Amino acid sequence: MAEKLAQRPSSLIKIVLFGPESTGKTSLAQMLATHYNTFWVEEYMREYLQEKWDKEKKICEPKDMIPIAEGQMKRENMLAEKANNLLISDTNLLELKVYSEAYYDGFCDAQLLKHALNNQYDLYFLTYIDVPWTPDDLRDKPEDRKGMFKRFEEELIKHQKPYVVLKGDLIDRFNIAIEEIDELLKNK
Repeated sequence: MAEKLAQRPSSLIKIVLFGPESTGKTSLAQMLATHYNTFWVEEYMREYLQEKWDKEKKICEPKDMIPIAEGQMKRENMLAEKANNLLISDTNLLELKVYSEAYYDGFCDAQLLKHALNNQYDLYFLTYIDVPWTPDDLRDKPEDRKGMFKRFEEELIKHQKPYVVLKGDLIDRFNIAIEEIDELLKNK
């Protein structure tokens, strides 16, 4: 299992869209990948949980976290081999850690925790909650957006991860992200 959660070494600049649900991470990841002519890593958790919901009408359980993490890292490692200097991820294992602890009374599987902290990214874009909530089958905490944002930011601070908070509409966020990524590419 540990090998399935490990990030393969790479010389790419790796960017993560990070933050609470329904804050525009997927839209921004797609736009950035298109702008930089590279790949973006889709969030495996949504696919996995939507399929579970459609089949069983069951929500995420602690036992789901490791298969979700394995699926996420499989996608990331595969696309890292194809990417063009830069890889954009719509989430990562640190985000799974935050959700696991938020939903399961502080519990996070030891292997997930280890790799969530060991896997390296050049920059996190922490997406703020100033965009409208969009409901779907999986989203369930519209009343706790501030609390969830705080959890995500505290995680980045606690583990000294480099991050920029993105606020405003999608275009504002996109423009700020481009400035930050251009600076990373220039200094590579």
